[in-house]
Amino acid sequence: MDTASLIRSVLLFALAGLFEIAGGYLVWLWLRDGRAVWIGVSGGLLLFLYGVLPTLQPEPAHFGRVYAAYGGVFVVLSLLWGWWVDGVRPDRYDLIGGALALCGVAIIMYMPRG
Repeated sequence: MDTASLIRSVLLFALAGLFEIAGGYLVWLWLRDGRAVWIGVSGGLLLFLYGVLPTLQPEPAHFGRVYAAYGGVFVVLSLLWGWWVDGVRPDRYDLIGGALALCGVAIIMYMPRG
């Protein structure tokens, strides 16, 4: 994978993660905290866009590999969201787990295949 494709892939993972977490959070606020319905609809739109973004991953990525790798990205972004939005700072075990998850992403998505 060339550098441009790698950068595109990483950015797509990050954007998909932000859309999924933000979308889920907005739906949570609507249903659990009684916020306005437009907040829930906005969350639903972000969740729809989250579903579209993985399809834009550069070739030769396929569905199973992209979604498996995305799981690791989601772990790290969830920890960061919790820190930023909920004020819960990740502890050393969160950081270790996040680093291991990102190692898994790198192996699944970016290791050369024979």
